[in-house]
Amino acid sequence: MERYSYRADETVPEFEDDHPIMVFDGYCGLCSGFIDFILKHDPEGTLKFLPAQSELGEALFTHYGLKSSDYDTVLLIEDGRLYTKMKASLKIIVSIGGIWRLAAMGYILPRFLANPLYDLIARNRIKWFGARKTCRLPTAQEKARFL
Repeated sequence: MERYSYRADETVPEFEDDHPIMVFDGYCGLCSGFIDFILKHDPEGTLKFLPAQSELGEALFTHYGLKSSDYDTVLLIEDGRLYTKMKASLKIIVSIGGIWRLAAMGYILPRFLANPLYDLIARNRIKWFGARKTCRLPTAQEKARFL
């Protein structure tokens, strides 16, 4: 799809897209832990967060042809481009900077290995990491980081 294609989609509510945005499963324990990790290690606040279960999150999943009832991938929207699965996760970690840039070594994994590994973890994430009873919501201090 073209960059910023969601802007022309009437089913996608308008939103600020001047920062990279991570769309995540708000009930997933692994995803919520990943958000906590990023908040702790990204004091610059370069990344914004959006629960997939929100109106905008579901609209973005639908826009990109993904099942909005099965949030088996994290989405990263950066400069109007969509990244999913392992590529999205690596870009998010690398964006934190510092020692976390070493995660870029994951780019050497060929897609035919990286995405099945990601899919294995995604399929088992609830079993291995649990699920929250409520969607991950920001604290008062985190509110500016969430859409």
